[in-house]
Amino acid sequence: MSKYESINPYTNQLIKSYPNATQQEIDQALDVGEKLYLTWYNQLPATRSKSLHEIANNFSKHRKEMAKTMTLEMGKLYQESLEEVDLCINICNYYADKAPSMLEPTTLESELGSAYYLKQSTGIIMACEPWNFPLYQVIRVFAPNFMVGNPIILKHAHNVPASAELTEKIIEEAGAPKGSLQNLFLSYDQIGDVIADKRVQGVAVTGSERGGSSVAEAAGKNIKKSTMELGGNDPFIVLADADPDVLRNVLGDARTYNCGQVCTSSKRIIVVESLYNEVMNILHDTFASLRPGEPLNESTTLAPMNSQKAADKLAEQVKKGIEHGAMVNYQYPEIKSSGAFFRPMILTNIDKKNPLFNEELFGPVAEVFKVKNEEEAISLANDSSFGLGSSVISSNVSHAQEVASQIETGMTVINGRWITAPELPFGGVKKSGYGRELSELGLMSFVNEHLVIDVSK
Repeated sequence: MSKYESINPYTNQLIKSYPNATQQEIDQALDVGEKLYLTWYNQLPATRSKSLHEIANNFSKHRKEMAKTMTLEMGKLYQESLEEVDLCINICNYYADKAPSMLEPTTLESELGSAYYLKQSTGIIMACEPWNFPLYQVIRVFAPNFMVGNPIILKHAHNVPASAELTEKIIEEAGAPKGSLQNLFLSYDQIGDVIADKRVQGVAVTGSERGGSSVAEAAGKNIKKSTMELGGNDPFIVLADADPDVLRNVLGDARTYNCGQVCTSSKRIIVVESLYNEVMNILHDTFASLRPGEPLNESTTLAPMNSQKAADKLAEQVKKGIEHGAMVNYQYPEIKSSGAFFRPMILTNIDKKNPLFNEELFGPVAEVFKVKNEEEAISLANDSSFGLGSSVISSNVSHAQEVASQIETGMTVINGRWITAPELPFGGVKKSGYGRELSELGLMSFVNEHLVIDVSK
């Protein structure tokens, strides 16, 4: 793609086009980032706490503007956009408060001498981020690395350029040092050039399996550390003792939050047969009660997808799945709109030969699987190339924890759907990627653990 375009998915009308970065802009960004890294290197992380709090405060001041920009560009409900901004404010404040102590040297026990390791910055980090959470995906890389002392160069998704620009502007306006976060509208070829530059020391990616593989290859070729948060096909396991009220509450938006465009949303609903009809009824009622419309309107509960291209891709995936035997249990009535809407649907009868079995459906589609027992549920949950998130619904929490420990995944929520918070690590295994963001684990993703040992006698 030659340029970045902001298109309102509710109207499918172009808002504004943005040209790719020039070589001069790229060189300048790298120079500024390197200069800031060298300045930060000899400063204590605590000296940046006040600045990160100021950034959080400025996002609070621009809360509505940021939320509206995201909604206009990728279509999510305005209330969801507001929640996203609030989450990012919390992430900034969390790291401003907690990072200094987390980054203090760690003492090591050794018979060879007095030993400890420092936690030092490494250099510019390139963040390649997706459109589904235009601010959250950026801040969960930016905030910890700001405290570590690693400047960020942002390559955002092609369809959220206004969100990327506004994010950079809000951070700069808060008084952050020049180069803290620099947005560049890079072409795919330019991404490789930036990764190869010696001033760049790491790459953080959230995106598709294909995109992650491409960036990971470039990072590996240039011996640059990377973290990858890629797709998910998350199992949502309903055990026989699941509380119906909890089930109804959790399934209320498990497949429709952000119009189902969440890496960790509950994509494969695996239900023991005794509760199968109950789950199907809840899903049917949930989908049927949705109200499509303008996502800025408070009464709207079904937003368009992020683009017409995404809606068409999902439709093609579903069509292929049906051709291979999947059954449509329910689909929302026709939506009269020129927007990128996808009619929510429930699919069943998906066997291992179906291409949908091991694909990620990024939208409001619920795939429901009936199993005989818990053992079959766990086996099915693990029969996937992905391993990002999962849910276990059960009245017996200790037993649910035992089940969780048997799932090959990076995260499990008991009696809930996807959840995120600054203090909770985020990431997966298998083709869902590697490394973690958020929490102390995310803070350490691009840190140099520098050993110092005194062996003098």
